[in-house]
Amino acid sequence: MNETLVQLRKELHKYPELSGEEYTTAKRITEFVKKFNPKDIITNVGGAGVAVVYEFDNGGPTVVIRCELDALPIQEANTFEHKSKNSGVSHKCGHDGHMTIVAGLVTWLTNATCKQGKVVLLFQPAEETGKGAAKVLEDTRLTNFKPDYVFALHNLPGFKKHTISVKSGYFTATVQSMSINLKGKKAHASEPENGVNPALTVAELIQVLSSFVQPNSQCKDFALLTPIYVNLGEKNYGISAEDAELHYTIRTWSGEVMTELVGKIKKAVNDIADQYRLTFDMEWFEFFPASKNNKECVALVEKVAKQQNLELVENPSSLKFGEDFGWFSQHYKSAIIGLGAGENQPALHHSNYDFPDELIASGIQMFKGLITEILGK
Repeated sequence: MNETLVQLRKELHKYPELSGEEYTTAKRITEFVKKFNPKDIITNVGGAGVAVVYEFDNGGPTVVIRCELDALPIQEANTFEHKSKNSGVSHKCGHDGHMTIVAGLVTWLTNATCKQGKVVLLFQPAEETGKGAAKVLEDTRLTNFKPDYVFALHNLPGFKKHTISVKSGYFTATVQSMSINLKGKKAHASEPENGVNPALTVAELIQVLSSFVQPNSQCKDFALLTPIYVNLGEKNYGISAEDAELHYTIRTWSGEVMTELVGKIKKAVNDIADQYRLTFDMEWFEFFPASKNNKECVALVEKVAKQQNLELVENPSSLKFGEDFGWFSQHYKSAIIGLGAGENQPALHHSNYDFPDELIASGIQMFKGLITEILGK
């Protein structure tokens, strides 16, 4: 294993930064890659993003390999030497490992003998909030490269280490988060009839929204509505509650099903709030479009995995989590790949998760194979 890359991964893990604040992380990446003679390093792409460019002769296609810079607002539970030094922030999705894999490609690209084309290594900010990819795609310094292919990977706990998961069509879900804020009328707790208490509205809304769930992920109308946060009234026992707040995340495969579901939710909130004489407002945020893998890209991934003797997971299911790579799949031929992180690895976003360093080599192996297959030797 390349110890330099392991050290880089642990350094990135030690100093995590939240979405939109990843400028020190980007600087660490820039300092690492500049020693390997890229044609260009473009900074501040869509925020803190970095694009590292290698160019070969004879025109040819442009391949973008994308990873993520940001960490999560989670206090790390691990006690190892490279634990997070930033209180309340840690790499619990493996973005430190994804960055290391993509940065590790420079050690090969600096001497690579591809026949043609360009490689752009893209370190994208703000994936966890769903905002980063969209902002990156507004930056003409990247879009002027006119990417022909865009690839990314995500480590997957629960899958055998180094296995490759890929499928055509939806690979990650369309995800939308929302809040419902209800406003009634305060009254003395002994005279609730003189106020408008939102408790029954909250109870009915939770039940009605649960009726919209279609838990079978094999169905095209799959829909998951997960309650995230509920708050009602205040801890004052002489007051009948006036305000309430509910937060949900909603998951579907297609954008069309999401649009239909959002309409049903809005109607239910309007009808129930009206029934109980409440006013309300709703907010919608953290939208992740589904990552829809291109058939040609999937075929390339499967071919390269076999060439590299990496085990393919047979008939993988689509993944229910959100990934803002979906913005790329709306514009370019693309595929996001799952890389098995181990059956007993702590789950993503858990406080004791840590990216397995053994995956660095297999991730690099996969991307090297794709670049070589597309650009030629």
